Amino acid sequence: MLEVAALSSRYGRIPMLADVDLHVGRGELVALVGANGAGKTTLLRVLSGVQPAARGSVCFEGSDVTHISPRRRVRMGIVQVPEGRQVFGPMSVEDNLRLGAFVRPARETAGGLERVFAMFPILAAKRRETAGTLSGGQQQMLAIGRALMARPKLLLLDEPSMGLAPRIVAEIFSIIRSLRDAATTILLVDQNARAALAIADRAYVLEVGRIALSGRGAELLDNPKVQQAYLGL
Repeated sequence: MLEVAALSSRYGRIPMLADVDLHVGRGELVALVGANGAGKTTLLRVLSGVQPAARGSVCFEGSDVTHISPRRRVRMGIVQVPEGRQVFGPMSVEDNLRLGAFVRPARETAGGLERVFAMFPILAAKRRETAGTLSGGQQQMLAIGRALMARPKLLLLDEPSMGLAPRIVAEIFSIIRSLRDAATTILLVDQNARAALAIADRAYVLEVGRIALSGRGAELLDNPKVQQAYLGL
């Protein structure tokens, strides 16, 4: 579904990605792990079109999308859940979700809301409350639900467990696993390398803007270099 080849990007004169190659197959959950500053969020931003590529290519379902707008990418099915959730605090939970469906026909909105509320009952209970009153975990559920309203073909998840209590982290990863089991294609970035690798079909390790290792999630969990650098073993 996604093919990234020799991708480079920079912030001004500062290089952030260098010759990144990766692919994501339809229905896969692929994890991207690495230290802070390795370029993980930058890579997702390039894939969603928010950050420009300096070189290389991004192909989605056989089409080169390297230089098309974020809006067109969303319409094609590339949808990102941003780091830090970035919900619209003064707006209601339901209105936040409706915003996620802006690229879909209006007739699909009601069904989308039903699906999200079935997945996240707490959002159904709080649908009239403002998003800013939700807990961190509930806001993360809202951010994921908002993305699902766009009916993504490829879901980009950026640090979904950031700043959450361990119990909520487990719940969020259970939700991600259920999305994978429902054949949602996912590219997951998370500082919780152990949890991310444990549920990933395949994974990449990004170091200083370059892919350092790749393999099946379980294989990288057992890799001594990964264990020492990212798992504290």
